Amino acid sequence: MSSMPVIPKREKFGDQMPGCEPAWYQGMPSPYYHEGHKAHRARVRKFVEEEIKPNVNEWIKVGYPKDLHIKARKAGVLLRPKSLGGNDDFDAFYELITIDELSRTGGGGVLGQSGINSMAIPPVMIYGTEKQKKLVVDDVAEGRKHICLAISEPGAGSDVANIQAKAVREGDYYIVSGFKKWITGGLMGDYFTTVVRTGGKGMGGISLLLIDRNLPGITVRKMETQFDNSHSTTFITFDKVKVPADMLIGRENQGFRYIMYNFNHERFVIAVGAARSARLCYSEAFKYSLERRTFGKRLIDHQLVRFKLAEMLRMIEALQDSCEKAAYAFQQGVKDHEMGMQCALLKVNASKTFEYCAREASQIFGGSSIVKEGKGLLVERLYREVRAQAIPGGSEEILLDFAMRQAAAQAAKL
Repeated sequence: MSSMPVIPKREKFGDQMPGCEPAWYQGMPSPYYHEGHKAHRARVRKFVEEEIKPNVNEWIKVGYPKDLHIKARKAGVLLRPKSLGGNDDFDAFYELITIDELSRTGGGGVLGQSGINSMAIPPVMIYGTEKQKKLVVDDVAEGRKHICLAISEPGAGSDVANIQAKAVREGDYYIVSGFKKWITGGLMGDYFTTVVRTGGKGMGGISLLLIDRNLPGITVRKMETQFDNSHSTTFITFDKVKVPADMLIGRENQGFRYIMYNFNHERFVIAVGAARSARLCYSEAFKYSLERRTFGKRLIDHQLVRFKLAEMLRMIEALQDSCEKAAYAFQQGVKDHEMGMQCALLKVNASKTFEYCAREASQIFGGSSIVKEGKGLLVERLYREVRAQAIPGGSEEILLDFAMRQAAAQAAKL
C-alpha cells in the first residue's frame, strides 16, 4: 500500500482572529513565501512593535527621525535589492511584506520615505549615468540619504504631459524654474528625481533631472494634509536653479517614457499599503462587534453588521490575492512597463476597497469613529487616509481610463 502524503505543518503568525491577518499568516498554504520571507516578516513585525508603534502618535506631531532609516537598515527591515548590490534572493515578496507590515501602524507615514525612495531611485538606476548612480544609489540604499519624485505641479497632477516647470540649457547647466506640489518626503529628500520641460508642448518635451536639494534657489515648505503625517507633503519652488547638465537622466525629451514606466511600481507599493489599511479597518470593526452591545445583543449578532463585515473581508481577500499576483509577475521577471494595465487596475481596486472598509468600519463604530481618542481612534485616522491612497500615483478615474486605452491598443495589434 502506498503511504499517505505528508501534510506540511501549518505555521501561524500574528493575530489569529479570522481575517485579521493575510491567509498565509493564519495557516493557509501559499506557493509564494519561503523561509527567508517568513524570517523577514518576523523581523519587520518586531521592529514595528518595538520601535514604531510606541512612538507613532508623538511622531505624527513632530515628524519621525531621519536616522530611523539607518536603524531599520541595520535591523534588516529595509533590505537592499540585488540590483543595488544587496540581497541575492531579494524579490517583490520581500517588498510586499515590508510595506504590509509597516502599514500596520494604521497611518502616520512612519518610514514612508522608504517607499518614496523605492519609487524615485529606479529612473537613476535604469537610465542614469555612472556618475549619477555613484552620487545617490549607495547612500539611499543604506538609509543615509533620501530621494524624492518631483512630478506634480499646481496645474498638472495626473496629467504629467502638461508639466510646466522649465529647464533651459545654458552651456554646462540647465536653468530650472517652476513649482512642484504635493511632493511626498520633500523635507527629508536630499535629491529630487525631477520632471521638467526641456522641449515643446506635450509628452515629447519632457526630461528628467537629478537635482540636489541644497542647490541655491530651491525652497521646500511643508503642506498640511487631511491625513496624519509624520513624514511630509511639500511644495517646492525652483527659482532659476543652476543644475549641472550632466544631471540629465537618460536622453533629453525622453523623460515622459521613463516616468510612465516607473509609475507601475509606485502603484503596486500604494496598493499593498492600502490592502493592509483596509484589513485594519475590518480587524478593528470585527473585534469591536464582538464586545459592543446594542438593543440587548452584540453587534455581531445583528445580521446587517455581519453583512458589512463579510463584504469588507470579501473585498480584502480578493485585493490581497491581486497584490500577490502582481508581486509574482515582478518576481518572475515581468518588466515594469509591461504591468501598466495590471497595476492601474490593482491600485483602483485597492483604494476602492480601502474606502469601503473605512466607511463601514466607521458605521460599525458609530460615534467612536469621529473622535481622535478611545476605541475608534485608529478607524478615525484611517478614514482620513483614504484619499491619500486614492489620488497619488494616478486618480481612480485616470487609471481606469488608462487601463482601457491600453487594452484597446493591445487589441488593435492582434
